[in-house]
Order: sequence, then C-alpha cells, then structure tokens
Amino acid sequence: MRFSILAAVAALSLTSPASAQDMSKDDVKKLALEAILENPEIIMQAIDILRAQENEDKASAQQQAFLDNKELLQNDPNAPVLGNPDGDVTIVEFFDYNCGYCKRAMVAMQAVLEKDKNIRVVYREFPILSEASVFASRAALASRAQGKYEEFHWALMSAQTADEAAVLTIAEQIGLDVAKLQADMDAPEVVEHIQTSRDVANALQFTGTPSFIIGDEIVGGFIPQDVMEEVIADARKG
Repeated sequence: MRFSILAAVAALSLTSPASAQDMSKDDVKKLALEAILENPEIIMQAIDILRAQENEDKASAQQQAFLDNKELLQNDPNAPVLGNPDGDVTIVEFFDYNCGYCKRAMVAMQAVLEKDKNIRVVYREFPILSEASVFASRAALASRAQGKYEEFHWALMSAQTADEAAVLTIAEQIGLDVAKLQADMDAPEVVEHIQTSRDVANALQFTGTPSFIIGDEIVGGFIPQDVMEEVIADARKG
C-alpha cells in the first residue's frame, strides 16, 4: 500500500495541479507505471523510504516497550544480578546458552566487568534455540537455591554445548547437588522467569540472542567490548 502511494506521488509530481485534479484512478496508475519505467530508480528510492519508516516505527515501539517494562527489566527480584549490585549503569542481557554469539558476548562481558567495577548486569534467561537450551536455563536458575548461579552461568556459557548431559556434568563438576538441582528446576520462580523473559522480549521485538539494554539504550545482537564500553560511557553521560 505504501509503495503504491509513493508511486502515485511520483507520478503526480510530473503533472500540474490542475491536470492532477482531473485524473481518474486508472490515469494515476498508468502515469505512475510510466514514471517508474522511465525512472526505475524510483523503486529503490521507495524501498529505502519504506525501510527507513519501518526502522523508525520499530525503534519507537521498542522504546515504548522498554519504558513500559523498565522497572521489571532493571529490578526484577526474580532475575539474577552479577557485577556491582549498586552499579551506576545497568546492563540487561537476553541470552541462550547454546548461542554462539552469546558465548562471544560472554568474553566481552567478563572483560567489561573486570575493567569496570561500577557495572550492574541483569541476566534474562531467554532459551529460544532448542529444548536443550530450555533445560540449561532451568538448571541455571535452579542453581540459585544453592548459591552457585554465577559460577554455573560462566561454566555453561564456556561449554562447547549445553545439552542435558553436559549441563548435569558441569553441575556436578562445580559442586552442585545434582538431585536437588533437578528437583528445583520445576520451581515456580524458574518457570516464571523464563516466561517473563519471553513476554518482555516479544514486547521489545527481540527475535534473537544476545540482545542488550545498556542504560536506556536498546542494542540487538552481538557487540564487541569496545562498542559495549562506548554505550556504557554514553549511558553515564545521561
């Protein structure tokens, strides 16, 4: 529909106001087609305009979704927090333990946390790649009951794969009570966390992992350490 309107506008731009008023719908379509055939670049221009508008609409919708869910995103008591709990910049990361880009993001995140002691990180378990990812997220969240979420999180993210067997092996290696872990995986707070992540990610139009919110800035996709630090610096500037 928007393309048709743009083509019609392009056609009408070639006519005088008086003649345009006398044109029928079919005349406009014919003139639009002639304009496109004579100036094929109109098509690319129209596509560029539509893409820019769609990106603008998405950014606006994402920002509103962030504002609607800001308190939940930054202060959900059912979300793990690493780094400095009183840090002046909060990073929210949506991730999947079987996501290769998330594993690369882990390296950047660890470097940032090591370098900047005033960063607060909120983790949103967002398992979207497989049932194995769901199992891994449930296990990670269940490990909170034994006070080992951070250690388990880094170990799972460092693993080549996070299928069920690997998850349970890693759990045993870091000293988790595996039987208790498996029982706690069905806890209501575990189910609630994952469902909330899905609901908020949907509102934010996140379709992949990792996805970040740094301060008030929404960043979809993997970002290297230097870019992450730039966004953090911008957040500090307000």
